[in-house]
Amino acid sequence: MVQIVLLDGGMGQELIHRAGDRPTPLWSTQVMMDHPGMVAAVHGDYFAAGATIATTNTYCIHHDRLVKADLDGHFHALHAAALGEAAAARKAAGRGRIAGSIGPLVASYRPEVHPPHDEAVAKYAEVALELAPHVDLIICETVASLAHARAVLEGAKAAGLPVWLSVTVDDRDGSRLRSGEPVDEAGRIAVDLGAEAVLANCSAPEAMAAAMAALQPTGLPFGAYANGFTQITADFLKDSPTVDALEARRDLSPEAYARFALGWVEKGATIVGGCCEVGPPHIAELARALRAAGHEVV
Repeated sequence: MVQIVLLDGGMGQELIHRAGDRPTPLWSTQVMMDHPGMVAAVHGDYFAAGATIATTNTYCIHHDRLVKADLDGHFHALHAAALGEAAAARKAAGRGRIAGSIGPLVASYRPEVHPPHDEAVAKYAEVALELAPHVDLIICETVASLAHARAVLEGAKAAGLPVWLSVTVDDRDGSRLRSGEPVDEAGRIAVDLGAEAVLANCSAPEAMAAAMAALQPTGLPFGAYANGFTQITADFLKDSPTVDALEARRDLSPEAYARFALGWVEKGATIVGGCCEVGPPHIAELARALRAAGHEVV
């Protein structure tokens, strides 16, 4: 029997589906503003499904995104709102940890637009300090390059909490980051800069086995949480994209996703969950499958 940390599933896409509103470049942040309480409801559904960690809806709350929407003055209030909804869900569930999410600066999947190192470190540190009093750990998500890994880990140290690094990998070659750089190099950076776990996220589930093989030699706890997109389209890689440029897979049932995740566990992963288009039914089936295989969900 292995103890497995069960993350929640995707927040942003789940909010988009529940709200039914036209997506905007602010993505999950816009839904949180327009539909108070919905974020807490999603967290609650993941806890009910068996997740042991709630990942805060703070992925997109960066100055560079808010400035474009003339909302930069709400930077602190938006973090407070997201953190409050996570705390409310945990209180209602009576259990669980909260992971403070730090998403990429500027854009996801686009390492070429990541800011210079010193600028990025300062911006990531600012977010880490917003999160620190209200979370149990920091999770640096969708890290697409080695430069991104170095900057976000240095910035996240400001929180004084455990930090997990999660990289996004090429959907066809999971041994490489979206930048084309080797995943194992990101693992070495994680070790050098004091990360307490290394993961891969927001990539095709088929790519994760290679990512697990690249992360396993770090000796850190490792794992994966994949997305359910058919592909990352060219339209989504433009400036200020909206998620309607992406399409959900139709072949990724909860049972199919659980089979992928059990394969990662067989390779030594001890942290699993889901990312975009992986919802509460997927997490519920994954929890069931893990227990059926003799593992303990913690």
